[in-house]
Amino acid sequence: MANEHSATKDHILNCGERLIASKGFVGVGLAEILSVANVPKGSFYHYFSSKERFGEELLKRYIEDYLARLDSLLKADGSTARVRLMRYWSYWNFSQCGIADGDCAQAPAGAKCLIVKLSAEVADISEAMRLTLREGTDRVVQRLAQCLDEARQDGSVAAGLNASDTALTLYQLWLGASLLAKLRRDGSPFEHALRSTELMLSPAKA
Repeated sequence: MANEHSATKDHILNCGERLIASKGFVGVGLAEILSVANVPKGSFYHYFSSKERFGEELLKRYIEDYLARLDSLLKADGSTARVRLMRYWSYWNFSQCGIADGDCAQAPAGAKCLIVKLSAEVADISEAMRLTLREGTDRVVQRLAQCLDEARQDGSVAAGLNASDTALTLYQLWLGASLLAKLRRDGSPFEHALRSTELMLSPAKA
């Protein structure tokens, strides 16, 4: 029974995530989620007290999955920390370039980032969702700062680099690139962000 309960809840979240990634939180009504998930309204309210609560849980789950992918990309594997960091930015470039319709056809399914998609939209309408996003992005930046500190220690970036400030600057750079890519409908903002990142993380001079 517990597994069935969890499976139904996950099914509703999965259907809602696909819709919201495409149309945004406000653009998707409860009736559409129910229709796609093929569940009655009573079932939805059995798991979520409101659409806002649904959005909060959706974001929490998404952020945990995102952090797990980030940890996998940044984990020590014998390469320098700089190489691992550039692996993450390259992954962002590859996965998010699918934002532009018709571009980067090989981008993985579900590439649109809910953090990018919803941050501006929900910040003014849901305090709970805003705080969930803020905490999630703080955790992303903390992981990047930790890996940047490792890069300073292994000598793959300049020893004087400020890990915390650089992590925040780079994350903000890539969030901005994601928004510009949506406006321009091409991958040029990501190409610029990748070049800028490579310059900021120039290997330490011998």
